[in-house]
Amino acid sequence: MSEQIRQNNIERFTGFSDLYDQNRPKAPVDLIDILTMYLERRPEVVADVGCGTGLSSFIWLERANQIVGIEPNDDMRAVAINRWKEVGKPQQLEFVKGLSYELPLEASSVDLVTCSQSFHWMDPQPTLQEFARVLRPGGIFAAYDCDWPPVVLPELEQAYVELTKLADQRVSELSETGKEAYKWPKDQHLQQIRKSGLFRYSREIVFHHWEDCDADRYANLALSQGGVQTALKLGADEILTAAEHFRKRVKQGFGGKRRRILFGYRMRLGVK
Repeated sequence: MSEQIRQNNIERFTGFSDLYDQNRPKAPVDLIDILTMYLERRPEVVADVGCGTGLSSFIWLERANQIVGIEPNDDMRAVAINRWKEVGKPQQLEFVKGLSYELPLEASSVDLVTCSQSFHWMDPQPTLQEFARVLRPGGIFAAYDCDWPPVVLPELEQAYVELTKLADQRVSELSETGKEAYKWPKDQHLQQIRKSGLFRYSREIVFHHWEDCDADRYANLALSQGGVQTALKLGADEILTAAEHFRKRVKQGFGGKRRRILFGYRMRLGVK
């Protein structure tokens, strides 16, 4: 992974941290229960790598003794730190700047390393080497991701896909050579874990979580996708028009009511 690609991946998430934080789902309790069951005890230290605005870090406050949220993007990390201050600066939680292949952690010091919708932005093999370094024997690495779009109504899901597909197309057309972000395929996460040879057991676990949602939030979930935001940064004004059309369709579909929407998750994990 070149330094330029690494920087492109970090900068991709600049400029929409509040939109991201206010609309993305929080990780469900099932995630915590599964990982704690596998660990067979309360985790002493959880390292949440690529933690973004901290949505995936705060969930551990009552379930782990120490949590370290690690995020290279300054905008995203600033939102996490502001929320940390708002909830009383809990001593067991901290947010630091860091890269996945160069963690500010001692060897064999961590029980759980988690990547919430972030592992696909990391060079997998150097990253897994570093995760194995900081994990204690029997420690667990878990990468978990949502399936997009969230489940609600077929016509709205299709419109969501069309908007994000158009945005990705415009990003491809407008990006300068060498300025593109790069993501590794999520469906190869488990293969990458096994390829590393660093984990004695690995598997994929599928689970889901229901959340209440109004039309504005469902529309904003699509707008919080990195491809849509990147297209807007690159000046693809037609994405604004497409996004407004999408928002109108969502409002019609929701009919002024709140709906229950389903987030499907896929977790790929390795036990050291």
